[in-house]
Amino acid sequence: MKRILLTGLLVSLFSLSAFAALKEGDNAPDFSAQASLNGKAFTFSLQSALKKGPVVVYFYPSAYTGGCNIQAHTFAVNQDKFAAAGVTIIGVSLDSIERLNTFSADPEYCAGKFPVASDVDGKISKSFDLSIKEIPAGVKDSRGMDIGHNITERTTFIIASDGKIAASVGGVSPEENVNKALALAQKIAMH
Repeated sequence: MKRILLTGLLVSLFSLSAFAALKEGDNAPDFSAQASLNGKAFTFSLQSALKKGPVVVYFYPSAYTGGCNIQAHTFAVNQDKFAAAGVTIIGVSLDSIERLNTFSADPEYCAGKFPVASDVDGKISKSFDLSIKEIPAGVKDSRGMDIGHNITERTTFIIASDGKIAASVGGVSPEENVNKALALAQKIAMH
């Protein structure tokens, strides 16, 4: 019964999304962060990525949780479409780099197709005006391990090469989030 209640609480926390405060036309906050691609840590720089073209920055609550697993897998499956449009993908969560090293390489989720960045102190999430919520101790991920960190809301920003937010997506299912982000990114890349 306790597990059912915790699972219900976790689903409701991850479902909530108070649509992003940063809007189209706002300057995207520049950031550098420790990230992982296919299990290998490196420093991701938004500024450097923007030199190559538009960037999709997607914030998600936590690696190895239901909706986040679906979202990561959907981004991985569609990564070639983003790349064909000249668009870089970076996922951002409050997970530790250790959790992200495993998640980024997991063939069921990121599958080594795109990097995920660690925002353990929440500075990046806050700079994008996203809310951070505490989750109760003892809440487990899909592997049965303690999550052990706060979560940020699921919101995706499509950032044009000039560093301005071209669009944002929030308040939809994880799969729809990716599909909308792809359609918007392809449209922005064509202009």
